[in-house]
Formats: sequence, C-alpha cells, structure tokens
Amino acid sequence: MKIELYDGERIDDLQRNGYRIIQRPDGFCFGMDAVLLSGFAKVQEKERVLDLGTGTGIIPILLEAKTAGAHFTGLEIQEISVNMARRSVQLNGLSEKISIVQGDIKEAASIFGKASFDVVTANPPYMTGNHGLVNPRLPKAVARHEILCTLKDVVSQASALLRESGRFYLVHRPFRLAEIMHCMVEHRLEPKRMKLVYPYADKEPNMVLLEGLKGGKSRVTVEKPLIVYKEPGTYTDEIYELYGARP
Repeated sequence: MKIELYDGERIDDLQRNGYRIIQRPDGFCFGMDAVLLSGFAKVQEKERVLDLGTGTGIIPILLEAKTAGAHFTGLEIQEISVNMARRSVQLNGLSEKISIVQGDIKEAASIFGKASFDVVTANPPYMTGNHGLVNPRLPKAVARHEILCTLKDVVSQASALLRESGRFYLVHRPFRLAEIMHCMVEHRLEPKRMKLVYPYADKEPNMVLLEGLKGGKSRVTVEKPLIVYKEPGTYTDEIYELYGARP
C-alpha cells in the first residue's frame, strides 16, 4: 500500500511479518525498551490489548505480529505521533486489528470504559521533573519526562481499564522499582513477574520489565536476567531473537 510521507519521515523495516513503521529521526523513534516489552508481554487468543502512550504505534504492531490477540489499541496524546501510527497501521494492512486513538492517558478509563481490556501495556516516561535534562523538543520531552502524565496516572488508569485478573505489562528504570511496585500494589495490580535487563553481563541493570495481575495474590517470580550485548556492537542471541533477526 502506498502511504504519503511528510518531510523528515522515513519507513523502517521491523523484520516481523514484513511489517514496517513510519518514524521521524528528528522526533522520537522507538527504542529497545519497546521491543523488550513486546517480547515480555503475554497475549492470549481472543484477548483485547491497550497500549498506553503508544507513540508511533510500535507496541501494538509488534504484539499483533507476535501474538494471537483479537484486537490491539494504542492511545496517544500527541497528534503528530497519532498521525504516523495510523499511517503505519494502514501501511501494514492492519486497520481491522489495530486502532489508534488520540487522547490523554489520564482520561483513558473514560474514553474506553472500565474493565474493557484483558491486557494493558505501557512504556511510560521514565524521568520525573527532578531527574535528567528535559529535552527541548516537545515530542522527546513528553516521551521521556513525566510532563503530561505520572507513573501513578499510568498505573491507576491501567487498573481501571483491566478486567478482574487482567494483566499489566510495564517497562521502566530500576532506580524507581520500589516506587513502581508500591504504586502497583496500591492499585490492585499485584506484581507477578519481573525481569531485569543488563546492557552487559558485568554492568548494572538499566531496565526492568514487570507483569502485574489485577486482583492477584502476593507472589512475584524474578526471571533470569536479560543481557543485551555480548560485546560492543554484538547483541546476545536472546536479543536477536526478540528482534527477529540474526547477524
């Protein structure tokens, strides 16, 4: 399908099912965290999935490629990202499987209705106003800093959107792990699985993947760590498998 591209946009190959995605290198492109989250999340047949703060739609597209879910929705507040995400969905012929909705995460339960999804995913801003430098380009700033929504906004809305025993999947930074788990428990999303991601085997982890079960009992499984690089420029086998590519 021929899709119109605007100035500064490019089409990138996702190496999954022949799918591609429209991005802007001078704006915000998806990163490894989105790929890791799409590999960590479990979606069963007939389940409905919502991705909060979907950006250019990478997580719904990857989950549609990797799982048997019935339908995938991405919620995004920034119009430029919504536009790219919708055109990427059309580009891949996925208009019947993926919907992109423009709206505020803080109003997600009002937009879609409570208990309307089986799975909710989120790759939210990692930095609070007190952490890191705010990028002067708004799209990157919104993606990286809690400008338009906070961790509590994301978790509370995810809980409201999930049916009982629905699952929440999150990728975040380990330095906020205590805060994240406290917030999840406070909103009845009991942490059930956790995986730490290390750039190299001898370095500290720089990402954490979490699964929460709405209304679940207290018991968390810490899975084996994920190492990203064998050496500079060379991914581990597990990372190549997640990307669907080999060196």
